[in-house]
Amino acid sequence: MRLNKYLATAGVASRRSCDEVIKEGRVTVNGNTVSDLSTFVDVELDKVEVDGRPVHVKTKDVYILLHKPLNYVTTVKDEKGRDSVIDLVRISDRVFPVGRLDYDTTGLLLMTNDGELTFRLSHPKFGVEKTYVAVLNKKITEQELIHLRKGVVLIDGKTAPCKAIKLSKEVVQITIHEGKNKQVKRMFRKLGFKVRELHRTQYGPLHLAKLKYGQWRNLRPPEVQALKKAVGLD
Repeated sequence: MRLNKYLATAGVASRRSCDEVIKEGRVTVNGNTVSDLSTFVDVELDKVEVDGRPVHVKTKDVYILLHKPLNYVTTVKDEKGRDSVIDLVRISDRVFPVGRLDYDTTGLLLMTNDGELTFRLSHPKFGVEKTYVAVLNKKITEQELIHLRKGVVLIDGKTAPCKAIKLSKEVVQITIHEGKNKQVKRMFRKLGFKVRELHRTQYGPLHLAKLKYGQWRNLRPPEVQALKKAVGLD
């Protein structure tokens, strides 16, 4: 099996992203660093590692919904040694976060070993909506909300139109379908606000509902089907 397909099948990332992982020299096969995209591996005999951690071809697709707590990173490995959401989901299958929630952001986080689904959910062209509740440092006016809805000019481009509803004087529910780095916080900062708390309540068809802080559960089959339908995999 070609190495990039092996990594994608193992749930490391999409095949295209796995190409980058290989070119960066992060993959070893039987202890030897490999950067050649044409490399083939034997599924049963070869030992494959990414960033020093063993990678195995998955035996089944796993889909997990986690209520991410404060002060956890959404990366597999953190250079600062901070706690990772990976540590909260203790299962035998290796899963990875879909996208990121900041260290100080809480709420709904999807984790899976389905590389193709991860790629499509993360790609802006599929327009998967993400809903957050932001607690601001001061009152927001209707005029400022209108500005927010129309899009805000950031250093990496203007954001697409979004949905924004004022829940109280300093609390806004905002729904976006892009994935710019720290986008929600930056949008409010552009308008002169600081986000004191940020919590994600919905990701596409998935709702956090009554899942408690720090807990996780497997997605139900209809939820998996709804996710796949949202990105054209049904």
